[in-house]
Amino acid sequence: MGTVRAIGIECLHAQAGEMGLAVESTDLPRDICGLYDDRHGLILLADWLNQRQRRCTLCHELIHARHHDPGCGTRYGIKCERRCRTQTALLLVNPTELALLERMYEYEWQIADELNVTTQVLEDYRSTLASA
Repeated sequence: MGTVRAIGIECLHAQAGEMGLAVESTDLPRDICGLYDDRHGLILLADWLNQRQRRCTLCHELIHARHHDPGCGTRYGIKCERRCRTQTALLLVNPTELALLERMYEYEWQIADELNVTTQVLEDYRSTLASA
């Protein structure tokens, strides 16, 4: 399996297909944006996500799939989630664009909007840089 190339939602869906995964929208609780089911080769995305959230969530779940991660409820699952959030942020945030946008906008939500990511992904990116 290759690396996840997260240019746009179409690219992410193509990546899922190349990995043999089905991607479906479904009614998920408001605190769950997406799920990856390794046993069934399935990614579920909440049907209430906007396009930016859908892009970020699909990228996140594809990274779980690439690593065949178990659920998040275990100690190992917590480490998987941290790794996945870091990799999602590094894939979706372009550092050159971010540097330019930081000069143009005052608020994080404006920067995230221009980068087509959620504020959570932007925060994860900043945390990753701060801990490096």
